[in-house]
Amino acid sequence: MAAAAQRPEEVQVQRIDGLVGKERFSAIESVNVPALFVGAVKGWAASSLWEPRAGGLDYLQRKVGSETVDAMLSRSGSVFYGYLGGHEPTPLSFSEFIELCRRNLQLSEQDDRTGAGELKEVSSTTNDDNVYLAQIPIMSAENDKKSVLIKLIDDIEMPIFLDGKELVSINLWMSNVRSRSSIHYDPHHNILCVVSGRKQVLLWPPSAGRTLYPMAVYGEASNHSSLDIQNPDFSRYPRAKGYIELSQKAILHSGDALFIPEGWFHQVDSDDLTLAVNFWWESPMMSNMLQHMDAYYLRIISNRLMSQEMRNLISSGMEDASEETTESFQPASKVKTLSTADNNRDKRDSENKGLSLEHLEPMELQALNEVLSLVYEGVNVSGCNESMQGPPISPEDNSKNVCPVTTIDDPVAHALYKMKICVLRKVFLAMAHNFPRTLEALVLHSLSPIAAEVLTTKFHILDLKSSKEEQSEFYQQFYSVFDDPFVAMDSILNKKESFAFQAFRNVLNQYLGVDVSKPQQ
Repeated sequence: MAAAAQRPEEVQVQRIDGLVGKERFSAIESVNVPALFVGAVKGWAASSLWEPRAGGLDYLQRKVGSETVDAMLSRSGSVFYGYLGGHEPTPLSFSEFIELCRRNLQLSEQDDRTGAGELKEVSSTTNDDNVYLAQIPIMSAENDKKSVLIKLIDDIEMPIFLDGKELVSINLWMSNVRSRSSIHYDPHHNILCVVSGRKQVLLWPPSAGRTLYPMAVYGEASNHSSLDIQNPDFSRYPRAKGYIELSQKAILHSGDALFIPEGWFHQVDSDDLTLAVNFWWESPMMSNMLQHMDAYYLRIISNRLMSQEMRNLISSGMEDASEETTESFQPASKVKTLSTADNNRDKRDSENKGLSLEHLEPMELQALNEVLSLVYEGVNVSGCNESMQGPPISPEDNSKNVCPVTTIDDPVAHALYKMKICVLRKVFLAMAHNFPRTLEALVLHSLSPIAAEVLTTKFHILDLKSSKEEQSEFYQQFYSVFDDPFVAMDSILNKKESFAFQAFRNVLNQYLGVDVSKPQQ
């Protein structure tokens, strides 16, 4: 079993020798993380009775050969997509399927004698052999009729930790030739037990859904990934790059069992003539959900995913962005003002408790210069003429670029994001008293939705570090530059909501496969 690097420890697949008792399994189940139980079902009677290379095919044919089962006939070679759009449900007598297995076993034994390894590969691509018994009920709580494979129930044993669980079904899985499932998740807890052969299972936690592009939640195949595992199209599904590296691999040999929790994505490769039994049961996670609270659960979960997506969008390409030396910033003394009236206002503000530029440290001057430059580059106002009061702002020699290209490509958001709180406070106070029209332009015109979210997050942190008096003084000076402070507040809040909507839209698309457009105002 292999795990990708940098994976949170709380979602690491456990490897345990043998079965465990109810108490220990309860602790495993409660955290909803897979566990591989090595040799857990070696004692089953099925381990010897069903072994294809030791008379198992004859035994199975005698036991249930006359029964008809719904086999899966793949439309795409050896890949079984597990939903009606990806296969044809084919009524088939169990005896007919056993005959296909017997023929494949004879070819395999012939290969072993002659050393020719080509026949099996050729046979695995023919339509006649691309038949798979998937999820054939041995016992089903949802079906009042007697399961067709009920005669096999005595050959298996229910794991002791399932005693008292509300079972949904016990199913047989049997591959004739090598086969693959698509990436999907199940709505129940699952113990997959390999009786004979070998299975390789790749596992992803539910949080990896955005990487795996789940199909639309309203579709028949909503629990399946859209990815073609044979030939994934990363131009169409760019977030899926590296999806294999994000998985954890569990290899199950005869006698091994794997706990696959509800909601965990998995993809299964089965060797020739592999037989397995799985137990599905209702998880306490869902059984404890109260139906009259469903709407509330939906809102809380949506909110949590939306908040995480907003954090992802903000931090993407920012926290680890390198600062590269570039040309010096344009001195603020070269920036033209908006108006003569504003020039007079600048003088009054400087004389009235204003933050003098001489009192700014080099780092603060550099940050102020960057914000001023970004605003004037982004807002083109004709006839503007604002002269700076005080000495020119000159960044230190060998100043570094504090705005490298980021994944969100938003230099204003990036500049605000990397600014320390104490620096940000002084920058805005300096702008309020020396460049009020530039601050106004920043808030009303230069702030993108994501920059508005960054700004208000910084303000929140500033509030936590300030007294009520300091907060009041700061916001009074900040909003004093606006003719109508409420217009500025509304502008920031509207942009914040626009950013939140984009994050919500991403959540719907990434986790539910739903694409929506912003409603008309």
